[in-house]
Amino acid sequence: MRIAVLDESKAGEPRVAVTPETIGKMKAFGGQVVVEKGAGTASSIPDSAFEAAGATLAKNANDALKDADIILAVRRPKGELAGKMKSGAVLLAIMDPYGNGEAIQPFANKGVASFSMELMPRITRAQVMDVLSSQANLAGYRSVLDACEIYGRAFPMMMTAAGTIPAAKVFVMGAGVAGLQAIATARRLGAVVTATDVRPAAKEQVLSLGAKFIAVEDDEFKQAETAAGYAKPMSAEYQAKQAALVAEHIAKQDVVITTALIPGRPAPRLVSKAMVESMRPGSVVVDLAVERGGNCELSVADKVSDHNGVRIIAWSNTPGRLAPSASALYARNLLSFLDTMVDKKEGKLAINWDDELVKATCLTKDGALVHPIFAPKA
Repeated sequence: MRIAVLDESKAGEPRVAVTPETIGKMKAFGGQVVVEKGAGTASSIPDSAFEAAGATLAKNANDALKDADIILAVRRPKGELAGKMKSGAVLLAIMDPYGNGEAIQPFANKGVASFSMELMPRITRAQVMDVLSSQANLAGYRSVLDACEIYGRAFPMMMTAAGTIPAAKVFVMGAGVAGLQAIATARRLGAVVTATDVRPAAKEQVLSLGAKFIAVEDDEFKQAETAAGYAKPMSAEYQAKQAALVAEHIAKQDVVITTALIPGRPAPRLVSKAMVESMRPGSVVVDLAVERGGNCELSVADKVSDHNGVRIIAWSNTPGRLAPSASALYARNLLSFLDTMVDKKEGKLAINWDDELVKATCLTKDGALVHPIFAPKA
């Protein structure tokens, strides 16, 4: 059972899909791991560490993919690499299928069984495989560190003989995994933290972390969560009331961190140009949703921009800014999912196509795009 891993740093992705730890565990159930040279360099994993764990090095992507039964990746490989994969191979990656049917089609054409890790259902059994949570947790942490660096002032209140420096005021918009970690990190650094979310369940979580909850808590707010735990799109009337409350609040903040993303939809616009202009010079906005268009009207992807003295941070791959940690968690997510697909006694693939995790994540199989959301409609 040959398992291939590619060097994605050449395409600007610093994370890697395996670590020496996960290689050792894959070898234990019969996996022969082949890693393209340099794949872990940007995650501070030298080729020698992969070799010491029992992996074989391949000089390029073609050599790594040759005869591979399983391909592990962070991002969806480029379409031309699909032609190098063998029919019947299994691909596990963040496939980004929304609006990208043409990019996924080459894998279907080649007969590759591809699985989109970000479609993993949020159920208890799958928590250890939840790449969205593992990566968002790091993104929330890193967003506060990025804000600290650019803000240039102290976060905690500091009382000195020369006077008192007030604590920074941090406002976190969206209290999912990334938002809650941002709240916790900002609190640990001594900031005064407030947060908002349209999901009623988020209020208790925000309060438990020592932050104050900001929201229009009317009847619509009480019904604003899907069965899967995501925020529902809100009515125009509610959005107007919430925007007015938020606009007044933002004007008093030093740091605003936005984390609102709904799978398959453009990121909701939470921070307008007028809101940014109401903030004091030296304030900071961190937009964690820029990969889907951004929560802030003025965000420019992969740049720190300046608008009237307010700095706007908009990195499209914030987890990648903590590549060693992000790779370690992501590699464990992949290993846990792969573990459900392997017959350990026989040392070979044995996918249960009726497994709810398989059904939820399988994009392509037997030459077709098969996922019910993304398959072409009859």
